[in-house]
Amino acid sequence: MHGTVYPLQPVIPPSVEALGAVVHRTHVPLWMPWPLPVGWLFTGAAYAGDDRSGGRATAVACSGPGPLGGPGELILVAEELGVGLGARYAGIDGPDPGSYMNIEKPPEAKVLAAGRPTPLWHVYRTPDDRAVFAGEALGMWLWAVMWPEQSGLLMYDELVLTDLRDAGAELDLVPFGALSPRLLRP
Repeated sequence: MHGTVYPLQPVIPPSVEALGAVVHRTHVPLWMPWPLPVGWLFTGAAYAGDDRSGGRATAVACSGPGPLGGPGELILVAEELGVGLGARYAGIDGPDPGSYMNIEKPPEAKVLAAGRPTPLWHVYRTPDDRAVFAGEALGMWLWAVMWPEQSGLLMYDELVLTDLRDAGAELDLVPFGALSPRLLRP
């Protein structure tokens, strides 16, 4: 029904070595806010693809204090068209956000992705426990999925996203936390 479906590889617990392994296997960006918001930590990564095709979608999880208090979680997904990893975390049907966002209106949020201003639109008809934004960066879908929904306010602070494939020794500086259970079961 959806065409080729790339397999989701086992979730990778947060460590420098694991992050380096994902960086070397993927063909799509591995987005992370850098610098991380105050008090936030890297809490895991996942990718869809196989040994032959490499990673065709990536997910990076970060956790920290929510903008209105309490814990907050963020998963950033970069994927080729039609993969569906972002839709899985967003809790919507289909592989892409197209029919779930209104690009006729101005974008609700903007990030700086790889040094380029990147508009993100709110994705509608998602479960009530999360806020979802999507757009395009480097010719691929960029999804930002946040729990709880109030953590979506973080997107109005114009985050700076770095593609970890371009990071060198900076990978050693990433602060790590416990594995995010959202990567396992969105």
